[in-house]
Amino acid sequence: MNHPADRMYTESHEWVALDGETATVGLTEYAQSELGDLVFVNLPEPGDEVSGGESFADVESVKAVSEVVSPVDGTVTEINEELLDNPALINESAYDAWLIRVEPATIAVATMDAPAYEELCSK
Repeated sequence: MNHPADRMYTESHEWVALDGETATVGLTEYAQSELGDLVFVNLPEPGDEVSGGESFADVESVKAVSEVVSPVDGTVTEINEELLDNPALINESAYDAWLIRVEPATIAVATMDAPAYEELCSK
């Protein structure tokens, strides 16, 4: 699996990309491959607060429903509305199909770089 070097990763298989005070959060390729075909995504509303280490969304696959845990503290400024109609976009390209954008964002959980995340996934 390819994990872009411009992001940080969590043990619970979320990715976060920082651009100034804005964090973009999504599910990793590993997460979507473990979940299988996604059929539903439940996202927060813009203006909602997220807290690092706490669930902010859930995704439903043909296998199970899984919570998505925020790696950051902050306020949701944007959600990826395309996913509401087509959650399979995460299966097609996990690193393009972001879930939320948060501002101002502060990393609030332990994260790792791409090589460390690759090692975690290979265990």
